[in-house]
Amino acid sequence: MSSLPDLELFTMGMWSIGLGAVGVAVTGILLANTDLFLSKPEAASLEFLETTELKSLGEEERTFKAGELWKKNGAVIMAVRRPGCFLCREVLQWVWGLIQRVLL
Repeated sequence: MSSLPDLELFTMGMWSIGLGAVGVAVTGILLANTDLFLSKPEAASLEFLETTELKSLGEEERTFKAGELWKKNGAVIMAVRRPGCFLCREVLQWVWGLIQRVLL
């Protein structure tokens, strides 16, 4: 007779743990796929972009202001948000290869 309340307590505990795990999973998926807690992006002004420091990727490393890119000619600029992720590295390698073929 005393084992019956223990079983009910165990069952209630398992339901609590299960519902908690489902809640954590749903919250994690929601936060990972939305920008709920991220700050909103601001549009960059031309003055801000001109003063940005850039580094070359070639053998000779040099640092220069971004404004030098469009002083004489126009320029197309690609900004990579997360250069550490696998997909961004793949895209960056593809773009760098394209630049090498076009310029060389």
